[in-house]
Formats: sequence, C-alpha cells, structure tokens
Amino acid sequence: MKRLFGAETYVQSVGVHNDLEIDGFAIAVCNEVGVELSRHRSRSFEEMQQWGDDLSSFDLVIALSPASQRSALELTRFFHLTVEYWPIMDPTGIGETRDQKLGAYRQTRDQIISRLTDKFGPSSFPI
Repeated sequence: MKRLFGAETYVQSVGVHNDLEIDGFAIAVCNEVGVELSRHRSRSFEEMQQWGDDLSSFDLVIALSPASQRSALELTRFFHLTVEYWPIMDPTGIGETRDQKLGAYRQTRDQIISRLTDKFGPSSFPI
C-alpha cells in the first residue's frame, strides 16, 4: 500500500501474532517490485495500540486471513470502521523447488497488488 500510494494514506501492517519473522520468499518477491521488507517486523494489534495507533482512528481494516478477520472484528466491535476480508492465497508450503515457491509468492504478491488497485484506484507510483 505504501509503495503504491505513498504518503496519501496512513497505513499500518498488523498481524494476529507478533512473534513471526518475515518470510525470506516474501522479502525476495517484494524486493522485485521495490518493496523493502527485510527490516519489517510483524506486530500484533495490541502492540500497534501500545505504540500509539488507536484503532478508532482508522477507517478500514483489511484482513488477509480468517484468523486476522476474526481478531479485527473482535477488536473493532465498538468502533465505527469497516473490516474487509480479502481471501488471498497463502503461499507457505506451496511448491517443492525454490522457483516453484517463488512463483507461489509472486502470485500472492500480485493478488494483493490487484486488490489494492481495484479498491483504491490506479497507483500514484506504478510498480
């Protein structure tokens, strides 16, 4: 989102768990389109709030897994904001060779890019 739309929109990335390292295949395929993930760290909704981002200040939560959708709906039930679930393919465990795994991660990356541009329009900073 930040790569596609720059500073036009305030965006935070949050997961259900904060103890996961960013997957090396995700880092590789995002790097191909100019998105730097190697220094990115997973964080939870709770951490986001502890660091000063109040959920009530957001307009939209996009969940990419059923677990994140459940968490988002539970945490936002008292706020007036929209939670959308985007059923994006989970590439973990797909493929046997490095090239097959990278192909699956590229498909997922491209699905996310497609959903973002469908939802928010053409990118200000094309990939």
